[in-house]
Amino acid sequence: MFMPSIPSGATISLVNGGSRCEGRVEISHSGGRGTVCDDGWDLSDAQVVCRQLGCGDAVSATSGASFGQGSGSIYLDDVNCAGWESSIFQCSHRGWGVHNCGHSEDAGVVCSDAASITTGYPFISTTTGATISLVNGGSRCEGRVEISHSGGRGTVCDDDWDLSDAQVVCRQLGCGDAVSATSGASFGQGSGSIYLDDVNCAGWESSIFQCSHRGWGVHNCGHSEDAGVVCSGTTDAASITTGYPFISTTTGATISLVNGGSRCEGRVEISHSGGRGTVCDDGWDLSDAQVVCRQLGCGDAVSATSGASFGQGSGSIYLDDVNCAGWESSIFQCSHRGWGIHNCGHSEDAGVVCSDATSITTGYPFISTTTGATISLVNGGSRCEGRVEISHSGGRGTVCDDGWDLSDAQVVCRQLGCGDAVSATSGAYFGQGNGSIYLDDVNCAGWESSIFQCRHNGWGNHNCGHNEDAGVVCSGTTGLTDCMLGHFQRVVLVTWS
Repeated sequence: MFMPSIPSGATISLVNGGSRCEGRVEISHSGGRGTVCDDGWDLSDAQVVCRQLGCGDAVSATSGASFGQGSGSIYLDDVNCAGWESSIFQCSHRGWGVHNCGHSEDAGVVCSDAASITTGYPFISTTTGATISLVNGGSRCEGRVEISHSGGRGTVCDDDWDLSDAQVVCRQLGCGDAVSATSGASFGQGSGSIYLDDVNCAGWESSIFQCSHRGWGVHNCGHSEDAGVVCSGTTDAASITTGYPFISTTTGATISLVNGGSRCEGRVEISHSGGRGTVCDDGWDLSDAQVVCRQLGCGDAVSATSGASFGQGSGSIYLDDVNCAGWESSIFQCSHRGWGIHNCGHSEDAGVVCSDATSITTGYPFISTTTGATISLVNGGSRCEGRVEISHSGGRGTVCDDGWDLSDAQVVCRQLGCGDAVSATSGAYFGQGNGSIYLDDVNCAGWESSIFQCRHNGWGNHNCGHNEDAGVVCSGTTGLTDCMLGHFQRVVLVTWS
């Protein structure tokens, strides 16, 4: 996937819909008009288009020329937006005018501000007036998901039902955060229709009716697969037990970090009913660590450690296969294998280092650098584009491009106050540096405020040469118009992970 530049002056609009906020995506450029191919077109891409046009959130990413076939050029294909972009022209794609499509594949969008949202478009969840509720639970904030529509009631199938979907339901109902996405009719089987199947919420939606799915009333399920939700706003807190899948613990459990240099780094320990236990490192990553740091008021996660790096605990292993989405306020809202269910030993105890730890050094896995390291972009047209260079203890070094992508570049741009990332360049695009190669296999989740919070191979550990030096172009680059038009016509060399 490449990130070629978009010629200066290109604009987008939605045509052939009921309002300016729904229709076929059209790009106007130099007096001509063209379309976008639907290969890989999804709700993240549609969300960026809606944001760019000031049309609210994306309700549907349509394909197959659902708003009619355009004519003329097909400007973009294989568009791949991460979702944070303010313009579709910041998203990666195949190359300006490069495609393998016909106008029968023209992409479209329906935004939440469209005046005529109906079931006529793919993935539109329902017509106006549909509502949801949770039934058969201990309160209005837990139970089987039921949809009421036109006097009828129906359920949601649990195929691909997960915590992101449950989070949207809880938000829609004003019930706090999702604690559990239940399956297998855990709150009893419903009756009547099954309205939704293969629901796939990105997590930002304010209503389940904005999430993609198989089609209104289209499913391959029975009521034995009815989906349910438990939200943190459940009024009968005592009813949150390990009886529901993925409920992390009973009321009163707390966490702490032990055996580190401060309260903000160490082995993760859970205290519950007078006992203490640990968390297994299976699947343990920076998203999980971020939730722990947030829960403890310790800033951002710098490292998710494994292999009992802070020493082996004793007693129970309470959690295994923890899988936090990253938005949770407590690790007890994250999915896992089940309370006390694991296949681990204490040699696999998980740990965390948070940004507020007082002794952040390179001694722990994935700690990016010691205090005082700074980054800059060199050899570009401004301070907001160029080769990534790290200054540390009087020396300078570079970053290897292995695994280097737009999420990593976004963190660098944020750290430097340079706006959004336009391109993550590789192959020493801004020239080869010299000296050390400090970081390799950088893997930022995207929320970090500094590249030094991202995971990597280890400080100074790499298998690269300077012909692999990584670079960045940020939207804050001065003159990112006519100047960059010529500059980025060469960026066909920029590869995407």
